[in-house]
Amino acid sequence: MKKVFYLSTCDSNKRILKELNLSSKFIKQEIKMEPISKKELEILYEFTNSYEELVNKRSRLYINRKLKSKKLKEIDFKNLILEHYTFLKRPILINDDQIFIGNSKKIVAAAVQSLL
Repeated sequence: MKKVFYLSTCDSNKRILKELNLSSKFIKQEIKMEPISKKELEILYEFTNSYEELVNKRSRLYINRKLKSKKLKEIDFKNLILEHYTFLKRPILINDDQIFIGNSKKIVAAAVQSLL
């Protein structure tokens, strides 16, 4: 599978997608217009074995709800992601059997390398 989950209104996502220069083989899913489905989330979970790893803990909703101070379980993280698109860390790039989650320089560099 070759797919990227991203948010078009996020400047970091725009910059990263430009840097990745993805081929037409990649499916691009804009998560605000087409929120992640349960099935898609299960596929991401198969890569990570962690819903928490997929959660954007810097999102406004996460901060406003003071979720950092709460003891959340995996099911809570799963439900947050399905509840609202901003809880999904982004971008998420799936390149066959590899997954790259987030916008850190290290992750983006590894994603670029996987595309070479």
